Amino acid sequence: MKIIAITSPIAVDEEAVVIRRLLANGIDIVHLRKPEVGIDYCRELLEQLTSLERKRIVVHDYFVLYEEYGLQGAHLNRNITHYPTHYDGSRSCSCHSFDEVVRYKEECDYLFLSPIFDSISKVGYSSQFSDEELRRAANEGIIDSRVIALGGVTFDMIPYLRTLNFGGVAMLGALLNIDTLLNEGEDFLSSRTLF
Repeated sequence: MKIIAITSPIAVDEEAVVIRRLLANGIDIVHLRKPEVGIDYCRELLEQLTSLERKRIVVHDYFVLYEEYGLQGAHLNRNITHYPTHYDGSRSCSCHSFDEVVRYKEECDYLFLSPIFDSISKVGYSSQFSDEELRRAANEGIIDSRVIALGGVTFDMIPYLRTLNFGGVAMLGALLNIDTLLNEGEDFLSSRTLF
């Protein structure tokens, strides 16, 4: 099961260190989503990472960074609305309904489906799917290995999400205190048996 971290949209102290630690401790991909700080901040952040670490970064909002830094890919959103014909990186987008998943699945390597649970980082962003709806979508093959659960996801929910055939999870809110957890010696990320 793929574990994806999504950065905070704002600047974070020692963010390159946090990203490096996430990647070193079990996170597969980091989505660099920084609409509130601008491209220059993102460039400074990427400069602090190694080329191997940058190959595990997917950028939101600033497609040019994909080419400049040899990133893993770009995520479609309001600022990156399509991929150029020469593009060969990973393809992903966000979906908020099963119809969108069906519509975009063939075009993407993976898709976020959200919000699965009540959001941790966005107040008032509530779950849009009942257990029954999720199970039906899993049984119909709508939820499969290319669909990533997003929205209120925490590590203890991973076993449940696995039963629904999700190919992975994406987290922002659950990772806000990850540096503290790692400093306290928690190694749940590096113990992939949890996932």
